[in-house]
Amino acid sequence: MAGSVTSPRLSAPPGGLAEVAITGTADHRRGGRRSLPVVRGYDHRSYGEAFADVYDDWYADVTDVAATVDRMSAVAGDGGRVLELGVGTGRLAVPMARAGLAVTGVDSSRSMLDRLAIADPNRMVTVVCGDMVADLPDGPFDAALIAYNTIFNLLDEPTQRRCFDAVAGRLRPGGAFVVEAFVPGDADDASTGSDVSVRSMAVDHVVLSVSAERGQQRADGQFVELTESGGVRLRPWSIRWATPEQLDVMAADAGFIVERRFADMAGAEFDDGSAQHVTVYRLPGGSA
Repeated sequence: MAGSVTSPRLSAPPGGLAEVAITGTADHRRGGRRSLPVVRGYDHRSYGEAFADVYDDWYADVTDVAATVDRMSAVAGDGGRVLELGVGTGRLAVPMARAGLAVTGVDSSRSMLDRLAIADPNRMVTVVCGDMVADLPDGPFDAALIAYNTIFNLLDEPTQRRCFDAVAGRLRPGGAFVVEAFVPGDADDASTGSDVSVRSMAVDHVVLSVSAERGQQRADGQFVELTESGGVRLRPWSIRWATPEQLDVMAADAGFIVERRFADMAGAEFDDGSAQHVTVYRLPGGSA
C-alpha cells in the first residue's frame, strides 16, 4: 500500500464509487496481520438493490456518456447490436438506443431495472433480468460493453473468466467487447487495511464510507447513510479487482485480441500514469 496511506486500486470500486480510499490501520502499518471483516450475505444482486435509488444522482458524471455512445457506435457500427452487462438504470443504454444502436441490457437487480423502465418509457432497450455471466441472451451481437468497474463485481477470477467466455459466445465473428475499469496500483496484493471516512454531510444527513481491503485483490465496504427523517440506510459493495494485464490474459484465453486501449472513452492516450482504461477486445474473423 503506497505509504500505507491510500490504495490506488480502491480509488474506484464498482459502479464508480470513486471517492472510496482505503487507509492502513495501525496494525497494518506496524506490519501486523489480522482478519478483516467481509460483507456477509452479499451476492450478485446486493449492489444494485442497495444503490438503485441514488445511483443516477451519485454517479451521473462517473463516465462520459456521449463519448461512450460514440465509442460503442464506432465498434458496433451504425445500427449495431450491443449487449450491455450490468445495464443498471440505463444511464448508458438509453442514450445508446437513442443514437440508433439496438441495445440489450442484462442486470440482476430488479430495482435497477425498474429505474431503467422509467428512463425508457418507449422500451427502446431490450431488458434481461438475470446474471451477467449465466443468463446472457443468445446473440449474435456486434459488440458488448461492461462499463465502469462492473467487471469487478464478479468476485473471483474463475467467474471473471467465465464472463469473457460467455461474451465471446454471444458475439459475431469480429465482434468487440469493450471493458472499462480502474487501473490498480502497485501495492502488495496481500496488504490489508480499513477506513471509516465521511463521503458527504448536510444539516439533516451524513453518509459515511466504511471499507476494508482484504488482500488477494478483494475489498468490501458499506456506505452508511444517516438521515434525520429516515434513520439508517446501508449500501454495501464488494469487488475483486484485476490489472489490465490480467484481464488481457482472460480475454486471450476466451479468443479475444487487444485491438486498442485508451485512458477514457473519448480516446485519450493510455500510459503508465492512467488511472483507468478502456480496452477494446475483438474476436478474429468478420469485418472490424
